[in-house]
Amino acid sequence: MEAPDEKTVTRILVKKASERILERSERDVIIVGAGPAGLTAAYYLAKAGLKTLVLERRLGIGGGIIAGGMLLPAVVVEERAIPVLEDLGVPYEKREDHYVVDPVRFVIKAANSALDAGADIRVGIYVEDVIVRDNRVRGVVINRYPNVYGGFHVDPLMFESKYVIDATGHDANVARVLHKKLGLKELAVEGPMRTDKGEEDVIERTGEVYPGLILAGMSVATYYRTPRMGPLLGGMLLSGKKAAEIVIKKIRGSS
Repeated sequence: MEAPDEKTVTRILVKKASERILERSERDVIIVGAGPAGLTAAYYLAKAGLKTLVLERRLGIGGGIIAGGMLLPAVVVEERAIPVLEDLGVPYEKREDHYVVDPVRFVIKAANSALDAGADIRVGIYVEDVIVRDNRVRGVVINRYPNVYGGFHVDPLMFESKYVIDATGHDANVARVLHKKLGLKELAVEGPMRTDKGEEDVIERTGEVYPGLILAGMSVATYYRTPRMGPLLGGMLLSGKKAAEIVIKKIRGSS
């Protein structure tokens, strides 16, 4: 069969894209940010049978962890997070009393596991606002990131969901927008570096900060001003898993 002509290529792309946009307009869970916490949460949510959509503003996934520590091809993982790596199919090796993984391999394996479980991951999408109805977050307002980056005024689209997970990292973008729109306290930045406390705090404080909005990963550190932890992956993995477990329990408990 010969290659399609130009109009056929356009028609196929537009039809398929329209179908997928319509399908995504209502999901069980929308995760904003395709870093380690977001990808981990997506895997466990999709595995549990929830319709899960991940939105990432960049034209790539992995967040800050993909660059490793100062562009070195390794990140450190604590032993307690090894079961998550194994669930995601990510190889690791032991160094001293901890473990290391290749950050690029982690991102590819984690994303593939999430996709295979049924999650949907979209890039180049920026969440510029949230849907709030009856004092509850009910979804997100999206635009294409090049529109936002270029400063163009282009009206957005809206996707509804039962829960939104803010996994946008240091920006805590979803929580920051929500606070600004509702006149709540202005969010600052995460606290100074302290690896051990940073890991503990981000896991412990992962949870719902406004009805329908869950924080995971570095968004937690920014929201609560807890310490940053640098090229450590364990806290992000366990935070993502905990966020997924919270949402699964809430949705199943309400059904």
